[in-house]
Amino acid sequence: MTQPVPAASETRDRMPEIPAERLTEAQRRAAAAFEQARKTPVFGPFVPLLRSPDFMLTASSMGLYLRYDSVLPLRISEFVILIVARAWTQQLEWHIHAPIARAAGLDPAIVEALREGRRPDAMPADEALAYAFSTELQQNRAVSDPTYAAVVARFGEQGAIDLAGINGYYTLLAMTMNMARTALPDGAPPPLPPLIG
Repeated sequence: MTQPVPAASETRDRMPEIPAERLTEAQRRAAAAFEQARKTPVFGPFVPLLRSPDFMLTASSMGLYLRYDSVLPLRISEFVILIVARAWTQQLEWHIHAPIARAAGLDPAIVEALREGRRPDAMPADEALAYAFSTELQQNRAVSDPTYAAVVARFGEQGAIDLAGINGYYTLLAMTMNMARTALPDGAPPPLPPLIG
């Protein structure tokens, strides 16, 4: 019989920030390269990933492309990130990206529907496509022919690849943070309720 898994926010952080004096030389170099590329110290999902310095830097490079250079509008990519965060009940991923998604133009009612685990009601056509593609990929582990064709018609083949990449990348980060039980910032309440069913 499987045991219920506590939500990441309800348990102690397994892989908190490593004190500077305990960093290996490889970790120190990776942290410096991360800060140079991103103009900020190691944060969020990269804190546990720093345990594997080369992996962290590779993941960071992929994330920079998917966040800032994909062919998708920021509103769509942030929407997809929220779909992933909700699918994995990843509190920190949601905490970071929900404000960015709203600032990028995602309707707050759509953000709230996702937070509650509901399909948003009135989505523009591009959001409805991203939602169908992402939920099929997350739930069915595949994308249907009609959804694929519609996504390629709207965003091109590169857009389909970028959509799959955002789903995969943010799933990787969600899995990492759920495994590591990465904590929310001090005092931040968990934004996502448990999914029912």
